[in-house]
Amino acid sequence: MPFTTSKDGTKIAYEKSGQGPSLILIGGAFSHRKFNGLVKLADILADHFTVYNYDRRGRGDSDDQPPYSITKEIEDLNAVIATSDNPVFVWGLSSGAVLALEAAEQGSNINKLVLHEPPFVVTPSDQTAPTDFTKHVIQLIAEDKRADAIKYFMTKGMGAPGFIVTMMRFMPRVWQDLINVAHTLPYDATLLDGYMEGKPLSQEPWKNVCMPTLVLVGTESPASLRRGAKALTDVLAPATLTSKKGLGHTKKLNEQLIATELIAFFTN
Repeated sequence: MPFTTSKDGTKIAYEKSGQGPSLILIGGAFSHRKFNGLVKLADILADHFTVYNYDRRGRGDSDDQPPYSITKEIEDLNAVIATSDNPVFVWGLSSGAVLALEAAEQGSNINKLVLHEPPFVVTPSDQTAPTDFTKHVIQLIAEDKRADAIKYFMTKGMGAPGFIVTMMRFMPRVWQDLINVAHTLPYDATLLDGYMEGKPLSQEPWKNVCMPTLVLVGTESPASLRRGAKALTDVLAPATLTSKKGLGHTKKLNEQLIATELIAFFTN
């Protein structure tokens, strides 16, 4: 298993498979490179691309060096990009999409970009995160209350019903996977800070995003995600929106459908 070293010295673990243009996968909250959906997606895409599936800092086999900052996560991505050949394509899911978007704004060497259901809440009538959401997630992890942090993040941030979290507690392997990465939830909350409060999006934060960009959203996804995807497409000049049944990520990933959309976008 190879590693690359980020600017602050953090070792970032990644797996490389396939041949062709370089495609980097960025997972969202709770995910890591061995997350089943990412593994399956990487396997399908490897027939068309050189796929880089990496552990974001603090997850899986990657190291971590506090304090956290979005800049550090962008530097981690840049370190993975530096190991690849051009052109570089990037797919980001959920908070991973927000990370990819921030990296594109900061000048990361990305040729084409796919943003898959970034969890922006742009309408006040939708369920919004508490104003102290990020602060509270950070506090819960600082107090080593991982189970509480998982429940709070899922219910107050992701809008999941409380009984879903309760059910997960009776699935030992699933629950342990969540516990293992719960300490990185403040990172995802920081990435989403200010974007889940029901406020309209502005072009200003991403005025430098000029590469071809595709926004993906499932027609079966919650209305807030669909509205957020449309709003983001409207403020990103080079962006187009694809909305199809099966592209949702709040339950189980449809890896084959996602791969089909990525192959069509990145190879044309």
